Order: sequence, then structure tokens, then C-alpha cells
Amino acid sequence: MHQAFWLRAPGQGELRPVEVPAPGDGEVLVRTRYSGVSRGTEALVFRGQVPENQHEVMRAPFQEGDFPGPVKYGYLNVGVVEQGPDHLRGRTVFCLYPHQTAYVVPADAVTPVPDAVPPERAILAGTVETAVNAVWDAEPKIGDRIAVVGGGMVGCSVAAILAGFPGARVQLVDADPARASVAEALGVGFATPDEAEGECDLVIHASTTEAGLVRSLELLTTDGVVVELSWYGDKRVSLPLGEFFHSRRLTIRGSQVGVVSPARRTRNSYADRMALAMELLADARFDALITGESPFGDLPAVLPPLAGGDLPSLCHRITYD
Repeated sequence: MHQAFWLRAPGQGELRPVEVPAPGDGEVLVRTRYSGVSRGTEALVFRGQVPENQHEVMRAPFQEGDFPGPVKYGYLNVGVVEQGPDHLRGRTVFCLYPHQTAYVVPADAVTPVPDAVPPERAILAGTVETAVNAVWDAEPKIGDRIAVVGGGMVGCSVAAILAGFPGARVQLVDADPARASVAEALGVGFATPDEAEGECDLVIHASTTEAGLVRSLELLTTDGVVVELSWYGDKRVSLPLGEFFHSRRLTIRGSQVGVVSPARRTRNSYADRMALAMELLADARFDALITGESPFGDLPAVLPPLAGGDLPSLCHRITYD
């Protein structure tokens, strides 16, 4: 009998037995090797902080149940195809599937992991896909002065992509000085919010805090743009739009992975975007984003400290026997 992780109620997780059917035509049976806990979004879900008017919007592709619970939620899963079409059988694949030991999905719901990408790193594909979309939305220019405010999974993924951008000054900004080592591994600068360099042409905000968004606006030069990646759940955010927002002609632009960026929508599909994220993950720098590991059986005990911040983490990897 296989098992899946369920949020029984906010703050209470458990493993439940699940029957996995035989795959039909056009389907694959995947046995999970690794999954990842996306600390930002999954922490909000675990704490029951998904606003009622966002319950449908925030559904994961293979979610079962409803917010605030019971719900089976998650979207960073890497496994091996045990049954399915010949071209996929035996392949390591990524799927936007919750934490479960095995599952059946349509064959077109999985993305093969390239040989150059270790399976244990491939769990980051969903997050790097979000970062790719954010960079498309941001449309950085050669020589831009760029700050990424918020050194979580998404912010660090964006910083990693921008690190080699021609002529750009890229700085990761986070209140936790420990993120400096991650920034160094990614090849970008680091600063705490008070020390961050201003006069930025572009700021990508991913700290999920009001203070972070306010600081992002402060860091901009005239005609600068903040690309907002944070998802605040049921929290409201207040901004000082009566200060320099109008005089500097600043812009706040929303970005969300649910749709392909308008800048690329006419020539890139969701599959194209995910395939690009997979290619980028051949870069070993992304290993810096995986900061902890636990066996699947420990997940009910691991998620409370992850969601509460007592167990610091970017991406926490879950291993399966």
C-alpha cells in the first residue's frame, strides 16, 4: 500500500494510505524518489492562511481535498516511470504532484529530467520555472542595476538566473546574514536591507513581507520597476505611495507562474517554459538552494518547524525508499 501526506487541518499533517491504480492508455505510473517542500507557499497552506477567495486559484494541479483542509498539496516531485509509453518507461521525470510514494498521471503531465540534471536537484524545477517567468516579466536590460529582495527559494532562483546577465549588477537582499553564503554560491552580491545599494533600475521582490516591498520601492531609481513575486495569503500590505512613488514615476508589476509571461506567450508554451527550467538546472550552483533533507516518513513532524520558521530552510528535500 502506498502513502500520501495530507494536511488534516491547519498545523496538523499525517500520512494516509492510498491506492494507486494501474495506468491506462496515455498514462504513466511514477514511483517517487524525491519531493521538495516549497517553504513559502506550503507554509501558508500548512498554517491555513489561503484566503477563501483564492481557494480555487491556489489549487495545485493534482491537489485533492480543499483548503484549509483536509487537503493533499504539493508540486515538487521527481520519480521514475515504472509503467507507461515506451519513450518514458524507466525515465526520471518531474511532475507537479504532492508528496506521495507513487502515483498515476497523464503522460503529458511529466517532464523528463535531462541526463545532465541530477534527480535530487530536479525537485527545484517548479521553482526555477517560476523564476524564468519572473525574469521574462521583468525584462532586464544590459547593464541594469538589479536587486532581488528576499532570499527564499524563488528569490535565489531569480538571482541565479540573473547572475550572468551582461553588464548587470545583481545583489541579493535579505534580512538573514546567513543568506550571504548562498549569494556567494550563486555568484551574486549580498546585502542586508539597510546596506543594499540603491539607484536600481529593477527590483524583484520575493520576501513576502510588507517591509520588503517598501524597501524595494526605496531602492529604485527614477522610472524604476518592482516585479512583485510574493504571495501574501490572507495578509494585507500597506505602502507609502504618498512619498516618492509618483515623483520618481515608479512601477509595481505583478508576476505569477499560473500564466506564461505576455512577453513570451505567443511563442512559448508551459511545456517550453518547464523544459527551459530543466536545462538551467544542469548548473550545480542551484544545489545551494537545497538546505535540508528528511525521509518521507518524517514529513508530518518536519513540516511544523518548517512552516513556523524554527527549522530554517530554502528547499527541504524529502527522500523516498
